[in-house]
Amino acid sequence: MYRVCLETGDSGRDATPLYRDPELLGHVYAGPYPLADPGLTWVAYDDQGLLGYVVATADTAAFEQWLEEAWWPGLRARYPRRLAADPGDGTQDWRRVAHLHDPPPTPADVLHAHPAHLHIDLLPRGQGAGLGRRLMTTLIDALRARGVPGLHLGVGSGNPRAFAFYLAMGFQEARRAPWGSTMKMDLRG
Repeated sequence: MYRVCLETGDSGRDATPLYRDPELLGHVYAGPYPLADPGLTWVAYDDQGLLGYVVATADTAAFEQWLEEAWWPGLRARYPRRLAADPGDGTQDWRRVAHLHDPPPTPADVLHAHPAHLHIDLLPRGQGAGLGRRLMTTLIDALRARGVPGLHLGVGSGNPRAFAFYLAMGFQEARRAPWGSTMKMDLRG
């Protein structure tokens, strides 16, 4: 999963050249989810290996607390705060280190009606054949079975294909920021 996260981590493009540490992006956006709630993780394979995955949490507020208690401490020891300074070489490790030391909380108004959130990544060879839709549908069905009222996600402004995909899946744009958009889906209907 970490490899797929890295190879799709630049708004759907390969982020490998942007990271000195190839695990750092996965530590933030892939690794904690299967540990926190393995029942909301699905992966897709072909004969070449892992194609992609979807990971989620049904309760973002509880997940953020779990990260503080169980996930971030080990990573903070491995990646000290001093590494959160921009080295000026175009790499992005420093941004992920800053994130794990000072993770931005999810806004309360988003959490109220849409407490679940997800990350989905598919390698190019897995895109365009309905696999993303199948992974998302599987996740949405599982969240509905748990009685989760709503789901949200973030999509970068540099990823218009993903934005269009989420709209086609039934998400609505909840808010826009310089980095991109928060999208939401009501799961009650």
